Amino acid sequence: MIGTTYKNGQKLESPDRRRTAGKTEHSWCKAVSGGTGITVLAFQLSKPVEISLLRNALHKLQNSHPILRSKLHYNTSKKSFSFITLSTPQVQIKTYDISSTSDLLVKRSNGSDQLMISPLQAIHEHEMNNNSWFNPSDFPIEGIDVFFASVYELPVDSKWIVALRFHTAVCDRTTAVSLLRELIEFAGREEDGGGDSEIDGKVCLGIEDMIPSGKRKKTIWAHGIDMLEYSVNSLFRIDNLKFKDIKRPRCSEFVRLQMSLNDTSQILAGCKSRGIKLCGVLSAAALIAAHSSKCNPESDDHHHRIKKYAVVTLIDCRTILDPPLTLHDFGFYHSAILNIHTMKQGSDKNLWELATITYDAVSNSKNNNKHFSDMADLNFLMCRAIENPNFTASSSLRTSLISVFEDPVFDNSNQIQEELGLDDYIGSGSVHGVGPSIGIFDTIRDGKLDCVCVYPSPLHSRAQMVDLVDEMKRVMIHAVNN
Repeated sequence: MIGTTYKNGQKLESPDRRRTAGKTEHSWCKAVSGGTGITVLAFQLSKPVEISLLRNALHKLQNSHPILRSKLHYNTSKKSFSFITLSTPQVQIKTYDISSTSDLLVKRSNGSDQLMISPLQAIHEHEMNNNSWFNPSDFPIEGIDVFFASVYELPVDSKWIVALRFHTAVCDRTTAVSLLRELIEFAGREEDGGGDSEIDGKVCLGIEDMIPSGKRKKTIWAHGIDMLEYSVNSLFRIDNLKFKDIKRPRCSEFVRLQMSLNDTSQILAGCKSRGIKLCGVLSAAALIAAHSSKCNPESDDHHHRIKKYAVVTLIDCRTILDPPLTLHDFGFYHSAILNIHTMKQGSDKNLWELATITYDAVSNSKNNNKHFSDMADLNFLMCRAIENPNFTASSSLRTSLISVFEDPVFDNSNQIQEELGLDDYIGSGSVHGVGPSIGIFDTIRDGKLDCVCVYPSPLHSRAQMVDLVDEMKRVMIHAVNN
């Protein structure tokens, strides 16, 4: 569709392409306005960043993936969002010198409840809370960029951090992973003096328009029952982690859960022998850790002994859409499966038993196509929670205990990264609007489990989440050693 551009206040026809946001994308646009769904990819380099080379690499990405050179437009009268894809790439790169970076790091370290964190983590958290899409009514008339880039020069050790910040409606986790790999590839070509390789791709449809025929069908009665079950269980009856501060404005922070090569290999072997996936183990460990933190072992009160927790599992649907997509099709193509699990104080379920239960619940839901048929219901409920925070406990906007991905990211490119001066990287999304208490972004890096566990602060404190993640790790190590 032909888009509309403006010059000196006059409308001009242009070859820019416009596509109305799909329902899932629209839900993310509403969520990002409140603070959930700002995807950040930050990486630390031991080599100076040449802005011209970075801009060139990002332009190549925009040429290969037009959704990245789109602008997000908001129609105030219809209250709808659309993407206007520009014909030429453009990207804003903001630079921070040593002085500016130092000021930012000092500000982060002086915040409340700030345990020792690395500069990479501090800058990543800063970017997750830098919301360019806060108020759609204030978007420029031509729309606003869907991603921004920043370069920070660190005050010590001759290090630099590059942060790419995306609107989640155009960048799910699969997109972020593919983007990092392509960016490394482009950087490698620059190192070798390689030529340009640009392919003008297309902006794919929204996920709802690509669901295979018959997969989304649901009777009116089934739709009503599911809506009632979701709304009652998810918004009113689920249990949560203890809230530390429900009044102050929220931001997103994270802690990392990292495991050794040996422990990781044993966990993966345990999953393989039982026919389950890592998401089941992470969900089970979180349930056990959360429940132990909630229950008073000396209490005989039934209310304190039984808790219900919601687990959201995110499914990458690319390969099962019609037509199927690949890892190189950028955008948001994940669906969610919501399951409620009951935990009892003193239960003798071990990690592996609970992991099998949680994974089987996800598997059964997928076999019944609930990742497609329930998509509209979950989007509707997410938007209702955004509009009515009082539907959630203490107006916390917590709709689940945890969100996990069905499959982890496997990254075995450590040697290539070191050659390019890439010391470390972090990728995750913000959750301080509507969402879970813990959003887990898991990666297997050269055989070692590395999870970024994002949470809303000060609703939960960093010390509280460090304790929770440490308990998750202890539970998993205990399971593989016994």
